[in-house]
Amino acid sequence: MDKFDRVYAADAVLRGRRAPISRDDLAEKLECSGPTVYRVLHVLRTLLHAPIEFDRVARGYRYRQDAAAPSFELPGLWFSAHELQALVVFHSLLDRLGPGLLGEHLAPLSGRIRELLAHRRLNLGEAAQRIRVLGMGSRPAGHWFGTVASATLQRHRLEIAYHGRERDEITERVISPQRLVHYRDNWYLDAWCHRANGLRSFAVDRVRRAAELKEPARSIPDAELDRHFAGAYGIFAGEPDKTAMLRFAVARARWVADESWHPQQIGTFHADGSYELRVPYGDPRELAMDILRYGSDVEVLEPESLRREIAARLAAAAALYR
Repeated sequence: MDKFDRVYAADAVLRGRRAPISRDDLAEKLECSGPTVYRVLHVLRTLLHAPIEFDRVARGYRYRQDAAAPSFELPGLWFSAHELQALVVFHSLLDRLGPGLLGEHLAPLSGRIRELLAHRRLNLGEAAQRIRVLGMGSRPAGHWFGTVASATLQRHRLEIAYHGRERDEITERVISPQRLVHYRDNWYLDAWCHRANGLRSFAVDRVRRAAELKEPARSIPDAELDRHFAGAYGIFAGEPDKTAMLRFAVARARWVADESWHPQQIGTFHADGSYELRVPYGDPRELAMDILRYGSDVEVLEPESLRREIAARLAAAAALYR
């Protein structure tokens, strides 16, 4: 812990207690010697004007608590070394979640963080190169992400032009945004669609125009949102009405056992080392894609309709290589 961390830590200790704390106890909490405690308290008192007083009866230090004591906060952005490191990691992850989305707005904060890192000599100048976030199939969030996010957070309705991939057509609609969802490296918006009079999920990158309206968004209870969006498999909405029973070969069992496919999944290891996974679902499209990526290492046991669909897809794929 360096001098800056100790000043930060001493402020946290003194701010968090009403009774005085002795020099020895403060030294233990700051992981330093008695003389270092005096130097830290001197910095707080003389340079930062902290209202520190010494209680001669209790033989300890504390912040003054009378009405005449001045209010005190550490100046500016004051972080411990660990908090700065965490902030650098978070900033790097955020930038990779949506390249360019917040770069302009976070530029002043990024500059201040760089100054703090240089001042603290933490050697984190190459932090961004030490963190890798690998995206697979990610799509740019698009020009209208900021408008969508603003309406979601401010609880306003949105008027959007939306290009649906399946029908390849653009529709105009007014929606009440409920939640922004980052799923499999892409952004989606869960919303109440006033045109369809129901809950829908929209890919943010398919929004072709968006205008935030002054009219307040219709609020849907969290429990209802969870039933509609979280109960189904993957990004497809709707309550699940079927359960897939999958058996994974020994070669993949330990990997799949550590994966989360669905909040209500049930997994069981068999004596031969294979792994059985039960997953609720409604729309089979995304579940089928996840099953197919395991190829011959998984067998669909139930239901028969899903088993036939996977078999047909595998046969069609194999036919391409004959």
